Amino acid sequence: MHTSSTSTTLNLGILAHVDAGKTSLTERLLHAAGVIDEIGRVDAGSTQTDSLALERQRGITIKSAVVSFAVDDVTVNLIDTPGHPDFIAEVERVLSVLDGAVLVVSAVEGVQAQTRVLMRTLRRLRIPTLVFVNKIDRRGAREEDLLRSIAERLVPDIVPMGTVRGLGGRDASYVPFDAGDPAFTGRLVDVLAAHDDALLSAYVDDEAGLTYRRLRAELAAQTERALVHPVFFGSAATGAGVGELIAGIRELLPSEDGGPRADEPVSGTVFKVERGDAGEKVAYVRMFAGTVRTRDRLPFGGGREGKVTAVSVFDRGSADPREGVSAGQIGKLWGLGDIRIGDVVGVPRADDRTRGAGQHHFSPPTLETVVVPARPGDRGALHLALAQLAEQDPLINLRQDDLRQEVYVSLYGEVQKEVIEATLLDEYGIDVTFRETTTICVERVTGSGSAYEVIDTDSNPFLATVGLRVDPGPPDSGVEFRLEIELGSMPYAFFRAVEETVRETLLQGVHGWQVDDCVVTMTHSGYWPRQSHAHGTFDKSMSSTAGDFRQLTPLVLLSALRRAGTAVHEPLHRFRLSVPDDVFGQLLPALSRLRAVPHTQTARGASYVVEGEIPAARVHELEQLLPSLTRGEGELESAFERYQPVRGEAPDRPRTDRNPLCRKEYLREVAGVRR
Repeated sequence: MHTSSTSTTLNLGILAHVDAGKTSLTERLLHAAGVIDEIGRVDAGSTQTDSLALERQRGITIKSAVVSFAVDDVTVNLIDTPGHPDFIAEVERVLSVLDGAVLVVSAVEGVQAQTRVLMRTLRRLRIPTLVFVNKIDRRGAREEDLLRSIAERLVPDIVPMGTVRGLGGRDASYVPFDAGDPAFTGRLVDVLAAHDDALLSAYVDDEAGLTYRRLRAELAAQTERALVHPVFFGSAATGAGVGELIAGIRELLPSEDGGPRADEPVSGTVFKVERGDAGEKVAYVRMFAGTVRTRDRLPFGGGREGKVTAVSVFDRGSADPREGVSAGQIGKLWGLGDIRIGDVVGVPRADDRTRGAGQHHFSPPTLETVVVPARPGDRGALHLALAQLAEQDPLINLRQDDLRQEVYVSLYGEVQKEVIEATLLDEYGIDVTFRETTTICVERVTGSGSAYEVIDTDSNPFLATVGLRVDPGPPDSGVEFRLEIELGSMPYAFFRAVEETVRETLLQGVHGWQVDDCVVTMTHSGYWPRQSHAHGTFDKSMSSTAGDFRQLTPLVLLSALRRAGTAVHEPLHRFRLSVPDDVFGQLLPALSRLRAVPHTQTARGASYVVEGEIPAARVHELEQLLPSLTRGEGELESAFERYQPVRGEAPDRPRTDRNPLCRKEYLREVAGVRR
């Protein structure tokens, strides 16, 4: 860990599968640090981080929350995140601001679907991560076989940092390993030497000369590089092992001394936006460099700016009013009315953390539904309320169909629907119902297709020439825009208008679904320069504008897309299902009816474990069917895996009026504008 004579900051995420004890661990850490005098309880709704009424009622975390405490000279900004998969978007936004993480695993339930999703993402982003196995005081708690499960199903390079005494009992305790334990030092050498040839050589050349102090230093270095993952055991309920975890956080995770970077140009990332008591926007920002002060004019989001009217900083407790927030810190900013989640404040920085900001680390929502106000007169208020909720959760992905007067929202699951319903009623006084939840598919380009329209021709009413070619892109590549013409062939604003319109248009493809993983290349361009009459007034009818390119681009792109061809793909979940062995025979036909495909079937004692894939649209049906099919003893885990081509006729998605495909007479409508 980096240390200095001044206080350093560690921005720490607490992540877990739902009910693993993540929020309880947060309470225990705050109590151990002296921030709170009494430990809150999730079931009593008295925890520090679950402040929403709905969170207290349901006993789950819905929104990420920040709270601060001190460990020696390190200020830890602890970010408690939701564990329920329906709220994975909250975790998504936090990842880009973390210095390190603690992944909580239940000693009873073990490695679960969401645990694996989280660890895969933490490893991909190279975020230093400690594993904390919670609930060692519960009946059914496991140690050795759970460590094997973590190594097999979660991450292979783990280092158990101690052992448990009295496992499964109220008096269970955690005993850390030390230099006097040869099995521990041997394990350290084995794991660390696999990533460091110099360490391996030192061990081979002089085993006795490889000191325990050097091994601990190398453990911290490899943990910081996310190569190895120390594992601690304990209980958030009793406090067992929590002191050792805090010491591990202090020793093994990287904190930052923001002092030297406080005078650099401002750079930070907004990871949360909420509304204050007066309805004003409050932005949570992680600062990577520079200092933002009250009354500063702050650029953000690549073109917008605002004046900061107030600042508070998380430091050894709650967020307190300050004159400014500096590098390494997390602060709250007021006054930035146009700020959005994912915005970079100041200048972007080319390091791993800021590159991750705004990118999708988890799968997008795979479900959507229509929100219907109980009172028709609430339609306008409903759209405004949903727009404000989308500010706090962009993946709600509001879609309005003005033709049908319907509003669509994207979802991760049915629990999220319940939360939206309750929030609209409690905070906005709007009672709503939902249409049946449907699956969100995507369109993938199957071939290559080109189209172009030339300026000043009968078929083109716009003062622009646009030619586009569409090609398939690599999996998970998103949309890439390229130029096959000189950038200087026309004003940059026109190129930007084409690219922005391409990305917007691809939100609704030939079948109405979002088109992804493709390359769009601009092949033709042309414009009429700015012209004026003899007396000097600007003549719009003879001069190209960015609007011409924005109007023409969708028509050309969709013609190219039709010629290239697209296939509709539906989302597929992987599942793991544990059922009593005597109902296994009834399970397989039920899975077949739901179009699930089992890949492995394993007998484990008196139960069977079935793993396979199932269409996302059928997961909720399986969840509803399982209790009656298995006498309430079935356990289901599922998570998004991939998209697969739809069998049979491709389903169309209702299109909003923004898509030119909805207006067959589009060109005729605008043809008279110029001529």
